[in-house]
Amino acid sequence: MTFDPNTFEPQPALALIAEIEADLDRLKRLILPQSAEFDPKDARNKLPDGKLTARGVEICYRLFEIGRTRYAVSQAMGISFGAADHRLAAWKKAGGSSRPKMRLD
Repeated sequence: MTFDPNTFEPQPALALIAEIEADLDRLKRLILPQSAEFDPKDARNKLPDGKLTARGVEICYRLFEIGRTRYAVSQAMGISFGAADHRLAAWKKAGGSSRPKMRLD
């Protein structure tokens, strides 16, 4: 098979490159140390009955935004996988990474 520059379609190759770059960016975020901006185990993230406060929900969303999985969020926050799955769906519904952020005062 020879390469014919007159019939080459660049779009599939460019789409593949963009997908690979996105995967590499995600891997980079997983490897880099987490920002000390917030602590998932902070007592202000949960109510006495174990439910998340509004601040705790925001922390979950921020963990998703830095590329954490549902399992990683459940472990970091000390919540069930089902609760993390519910929060992921709510985060996506709220706009994902483009949602308005809450202040963590």
